Amino acid sequence: MRRGLFILAWKSLLNRGMSAVLTILAVTLSVTLFLSVERIQNGVRESFNSTISETDLIVGARGGSINLLLYSVFRLGDPTANISWESYELVSTAPGVAWSVPISLGDSHRGYRVVGTTTEYFEHYRYGRDVALEFREGLPFDGIYQTVLGYEVARELGYELGQRIVLSHGIGAVSFAEHTDHEFEIVGILAPTGTPVDRSVHTSLESIEVIHIGWDTGMAPSQPVADFSDEDLQPASVTAVLIGVESPLRVLSLQRQINTYRGEALTALIPGVALSQLWEVIGAGERAFRAISILVVIVGLFSILTALTSSLNERRREMAVLRATGARPADLASLLILEAASLAALGAVIGIALTQIAISTISIIVRTRYGLDLGGQIGLLELYVFAGVTVAGAIAGGLPAWQAQRNALSDGLTPKL
Repeated sequence: MRRGLFILAWKSLLNRGMSAVLTILAVTLSVTLFLSVERIQNGVRESFNSTISETDLIVGARGGSINLLLYSVFRLGDPTANISWESYELVSTAPGVAWSVPISLGDSHRGYRVVGTTTEYFEHYRYGRDVALEFREGLPFDGIYQTVLGYEVARELGYELGQRIVLSHGIGAVSFAEHTDHEFEIVGILAPTGTPVDRSVHTSLESIEVIHIGWDTGMAPSQPVADFSDEDLQPASVTAVLIGVESPLRVLSLQRQINTYRGEALTALIPGVALSQLWEVIGAGERAFRAISILVVIVGLFSILTALTSSLNERRREMAVLRATGARPADLASLLILEAASLAALGAVIGIALTQIAISTISIIVRTRYGLDLGGQIGLLELYVFAGVTVAGAIAGGLPAWQAQRNALSDGLTPKL
């Protein structure tokens, strides 16, 4: 009898097709919701954590640390203000500073952020676990009117080396102020990184200054500016500065000196600490979503219990026939537990498959729009969910199994009036 339980359970589920399908659907939807929430949360967290590494401090204008982190590293939001070039030079030459990379934001190209910087950016910027930027094609810029594109920018817009592009004033997807009198040659295309670098257009600080000559009022000059001097190429300010120190022991003291600098209101943050603050801010929302998804899974498991319990009265004669043919009460209990576990397992498998499809589709959109990688591989989380839901389903089948084995043989064969 025990050897035929699996076949019997399968045929029993097929015989109750509509009820079984609805129960599996409930489990599928609950598992899909739970895994989607977990995968998105974990993917976003891992993607944020791996966006920048080996950078000890980020310096910007006085303001919130999270906002500074978002616009300087993740290209999200707008800078509150710039810091003067004199302050940048003072910070970059401070004792213990190994390297510094200034960045200037504020322009765009067809919705992609323009990052004005120096060639040291390609030498010192790290992401993931100390992974350096690599060039897929070309070389870094070495003069004005040259640009290096992130991988996504080149791929989405179909750009190649040697093409010329025009930058836009402002960071909107649509701009009515174009720097049409200055064309930039694409001299390099970076290899994919899975970070916002892929969605950035990089050029020199001098280039940023040139295209803004005559824009003192915030409007385009009435006539193109053809002549400029070396003084015009000297940046007056930058948006933020990435800093690496010679010794980790120097980080906290340098951060304190910058934050208490009286010459200008500056903020220096440690990227890892700022990320921790970011997760604290959104932690309540994460916990709320997780609690809701867990409750949905519990509701899905209760649907198994409801389906089996409600069908017991209809299956009393079936149970009695099985008893009459030699099945023991334990066999009947095992049959119902096996059915419950099968429903839960099928729902979990389909839910995992749907989650994989949904996350793979969403990942393309999120990676293209925000430069975040949600991941796409099935891991231990899915295995744990499958095992947990299957075991929980078997436990949920315990109550109807206990009721079934208590039904007497005569109770099943005697018509109920």
